[in-house]
Amino acid sequence: MSDLDSEVLPLPPRYRFRDLLLGEQPPHGDDRVQVEFYVNENTFKERLKLFFIKNQRSSLRIRLFNFSLKLLTCLLYIVRVLLDDPALGIGWAPILWVERKMPLWVIQVVVAIISFLETMLLIYLSYKGNICEQIFRVSFVLEMINTLPFIVTIFWPPLRNLFIPVFLNCWLAKHALENMINDFHRAILRTQSAMSNQVLILFCTLLCLLFTGTCGIQHLERAGENLSLLTSFYFCIVTFSTVGYGDVTPKIWPSQLLVVIMICVALVVLPLQFEELVYLWMERQKSGGNYSRHRAQTERHVVLCVSSLKIDLLMDFLNEFYAHPRLQDYYVVILCPTEMDVQVRRVLQIPLWSQRVIYLQGSALKDQDLMRAKMDNGEACFILSSRNEVDRTAADHQTILRAWAVKDFAPNCPLYVQILKPENKFHVKFADHVVCEEECKFAMLALNCICPATSTLITLLVHTSRGQEGQDSPEQWQRMYGRCSGNEVYHIRMGDSKFFREYEGKSFTYAAFHAHKKYGVCLIGLKREQHKSVLLNPGPRHTLAASDTCFYINITKEENSAFIFTEEERHERRGGAGRGLYEGPSRLPLHSILASMGTVAMDLQNAECRPAQGGGAGGGATLALPAENGSGSRRPSIAPVLELADGSALLPCDLLSDQSEDEVAPSDDEGLSVVEYVKGYPPNSPYIGSSPTLCHLLPVKAPFCCLRLDKGCKHNSFEDAKAYGFKNKLIIVSAETAGNGLYNFIVPLRAYYRPRRELNPIVLLLDNRPDHHFLEAICCFPMVYYMEGSMDNLDSLLQCGIIYADNLVVVDKESTMSAEEDYMADAKTIVNVQTMFRLFPSLSITTELTHPSNMRFMQFRAKDSYSLALSKLEKRERENGSNLAFMFRLPFAAGRVFSISMLDTLLYQSFVKDYMITITRLLLGLDTTPGSGYLCAMKIGEADLWIRTYGRLFQKLCSSSAEIPIGIYRTESHVFSSESQISVNMEDCEDVREAQGPWGARAGPGGGGSTHGRHAGGGDPAEHPLLRRKSLSWARKLSRKGSQQAAKAPAAAEYISQQRLSLCRRSERQELSELVKNRMKHLGLPTTGYGEMNDHQNTLSYVLINPPPDTRLKPNDIVYLIRPDPLAHVAGSSPSHRLSCNPETRDETQL
Repeated sequence: MSDLDSEVLPLPPRYRFRDLLLGEQPPHGDDRVQVEFYVNENTFKERLKLFFIKNQRSSLRIRLFNFSLKLLTCLLYIVRVLLDDPALGIGWAPILWVERKMPLWVIQVVVAIISFLETMLLIYLSYKGNICEQIFRVSFVLEMINTLPFIVTIFWPPLRNLFIPVFLNCWLAKHALENMINDFHRAILRTQSAMSNQVLILFCTLLCLLFTGTCGIQHLERAGENLSLLTSFYFCIVTFSTVGYGDVTPKIWPSQLLVVIMICVALVVLPLQFEELVYLWMERQKSGGNYSRHRAQTERHVVLCVSSLKIDLLMDFLNEFYAHPRLQDYYVVILCPTEMDVQVRRVLQIPLWSQRVIYLQGSALKDQDLMRAKMDNGEACFILSSRNEVDRTAADHQTILRAWAVKDFAPNCPLYVQILKPENKFHVKFADHVVCEEECKFAMLALNCICPATSTLITLLVHTSRGQEGQDSPEQWQRMYGRCSGNEVYHIRMGDSKFFREYEGKSFTYAAFHAHKKYGVCLIGLKREQHKSVLLNPGPRHTLAASDTCFYINITKEENSAFIFTEEERHERRGGAGRGLYEGPSRLPLHSILASMGTVAMDLQNAECRPAQGGGAGGGATLALPAENGSGSRRPSIAPVLELADGSALLPCDLLSDQSEDEVAPSDDEGLSVVEYVKGYPPNSPYIGSSPTLCHLLPVKAPFCCLRLDKGCKHNSFEDAKAYGFKNKLIIVSAETAGNGLYNFIVPLRAYYRPRRELNPIVLLLDNRPDHHFLEAICCFPMVYYMEGSMDNLDSLLQCGIIYADNLVVVDKESTMSAEEDYMADAKTIVNVQTMFRLFPSLSITTELTHPSNMRFMQFRAKDSYSLALSKLEKRERENGSNLAFMFRLPFAAGRVFSISMLDTLLYQSFVKDYMITITRLLLGLDTTPGSGYLCAMKIGEADLWIRTYGRLFQKLCSSSAEIPIGIYRTESHVFSSESQISVNMEDCEDVREAQGPWGARAGPGGGGSTHGRHAGGGDPAEHPLLRRKSLSWARKLSRKGSQQAAKAPAAAEYISQQRLSLCRRSERQELSELVKNRMKHLGLPTTGYGEMNDHQNTLSYVLINPPPDTRLKPNDIVYLIRPDPLAHVAGSSPSHRLSCNPETRDETQL
């Protein structure tokens, strides 16, 4: 390459005046031909116009020079007044003539000539054919008045002392200042604040009015009292402020006329300026203004991007965000495209929030609005979806665009994104943290069916609480429930921890048990330093290292804990005695420690874990009572937890080699052939981004026609749930459409670690027919069916087998999420669920609501005094600032209702605890990490009460099956009110009892295949009861007998009134029963399954997270467990004999 080609061309020069006149000069010795292209700029006039008007930088310099000239003329006028010595007397001579010194005259003439030439040049350059428009402009007239007389005095010396109103140049200076500021902001390409512009204009207008009035009155009063500039300024201030002391007044009519003119001008100009200022102020209040750059550089802030801001969403975010102590100094900048709501405006005016929350009206898709929010300086950006939109897919699309816009504008700002539908999740996988609403919702609802109240457990874990709720309540369960609700998940490095440091080199199970026994903390998982994945309960073979990050459940984190040592512990630590079980700091009181110790013995061979035979807790285990040798005086013993795992010990979690669970020979009374399931990964995923989970699968995909529950096909002729002859109770899901998120409801219920005997049939009750892609995804799972129908239709519920179901899950419908009146979106769902609650009292119903505040209407009892007391307790907790005021509502405490908005705090907490989303997904079964455990439950029966306390249960589980308990689901009997004290037993009234049992004892051995349900219950005598007629005649006799003996026996009258009230209650129940049975007979369904309605309304249930070790176990307690991964330590690399995947390849994923 030649030197000529490699030479870098010089940058084009700036627009200098020499370049305008002479043009750009080529360098010497350059023989190249320069070609210039013009767009009407090759003439001298166009070059001048480019320099003086079009170019921003040069035009800014010209206007700055012009502004300086005008200020100089005003300053020269003040100097002339101060040097002037007017003659005394009244007349026109002092007004027309002044004394002007020669040097001052020369300067003013030079300035006037320059201003005149500049004005004429600009008139020439801006001329567009209408000369009158240019001449009669106010600025041109003022310019001529202040410049032409000085030019005339050059040629006529007697006029050198003629008075010229030079002070009027202040208005020209104001006009030049406005143009200069506009050119300045245009030159630096910065959007100017209209508010600051208007304030500057108003200030300049006031200043010009005062300066004009001061100079004019001072000059006119030369013929009067000869006022000074200061006195004239004082008079103008007093006059314009409408004070009017009257000590200084104009004496001659010209000055009086000037005062009148100035007042009229002020009355016209100033209101216009103030009106414009007020309008801009109101607009700024709507848009929210800007977050200042100085504050962004000195303070820390986060940005919340939403499409519409509701008061519930705002308060949930603020309460959860500022619940963490280290976030108290953060600012929250809200960026929302809609105008601020009235309720939101009222809340943001509270001093608690007004100093920390800034509302900006704008769009995240505009760089100007992102610049206003100082997104590039933000600590984090939360992008939330609008779940109340009718079209949730469109809401996700808006969220995706916002995430892309923020990532493009501020690539270093951490993103926390909430997405609604799982198929849209992969579009925002670049975000630091993503929470998919439908994934978490359906997985939580699924676990609610096998681990009761999982929704309540997860909600309490992800909410920030100090555990002070309900401590002033007289109810023992409320105090204990509120105290345990303060448990949260925390993390700490093991080498820096006082809780776990002493267990370095020990097994995970050993550390978990002793940390809980000694400090009351529950170690649930860890993360290796070299690995990014979190492992829940990695098992006893996992040895702890100092670099591990431990995750534990506790009331507060270790850094905020106080360690109180007993005298014995201090003596042992000083004396250096051998490590005892309770050596070191203890957070538990002495009685709690003693109650949790129990009896420790070395009978490892007597402790074993056998699989549960019942489906009560959905996949748990019951504790075997150790065999007693010799006499019965020996107390049952629990084996100690080993420091290191014994290689010869068998882990009971190896489900892949458990032949007793899966290979069960069909019994003689079974009419259906047993289908052998395989374990493998589902071949079809309905969306991109679903975590592969090992599941129970069918060897061959089921045809789509066989998935329809209520219609037979050529493969089978079953038309109702009774004909299928299922061994376990049904799980029914009522949803509007078969969305891709519903896939996450099936996967946790068909996971490989669920025993085959405990798999519950799943029936999807859908309002709309599912599409082909969804059926393709679920056809590989066993015992999964669908049916078209609605939950508000009794016939649909009966056809899908609700009388054979244990759990009914009601999913919030998308079409009802938006309502004209706030909080009315759940009205239809609440009423329908209340109807099912009355028709099927023994059915466990889990309902999803849009608004958490509506859960008070679930299982509503209008005259229940206990429910009213709970309502008052909720209001009191809300006044105390609790984030969990709704936690004492019985449906929420029992896990029968939840709202997905409760999980919004999961995204907020991830800003402080970046592991919370990962741990929650592992608990819900959405992610399966190799070596990580899973959540399950175990029911405590009468045979297990020898354990006595939760601490001994912890030791039993850790020593025998390496399971980590994290909480208890407790159900207690409770009498709610006088109305609910009336016990009604249907068996006392019925003359003929129906056959009892979950599926009816009338079904023969061959009823599963050939006999349909409509032929099975035709001759049942219990279907035609005479109870109503007999009850009415009995009521008449009872009434007559009561009226005769009322005067003699008042106690008998009261007894009769109670019986009468009981009869009314019985009649209502009987009417409901007859209604259901009549509909079943009309549909041709057998009524034998609809037996006695066991009303469990006199019980209350609640969740205890990480209770103290001395907590006494009670019958029917359900313990939440984290069971180790069955595949973590399976011998061999590929158990191909059990892990046979579907031979078909994965189909194409449909978006």
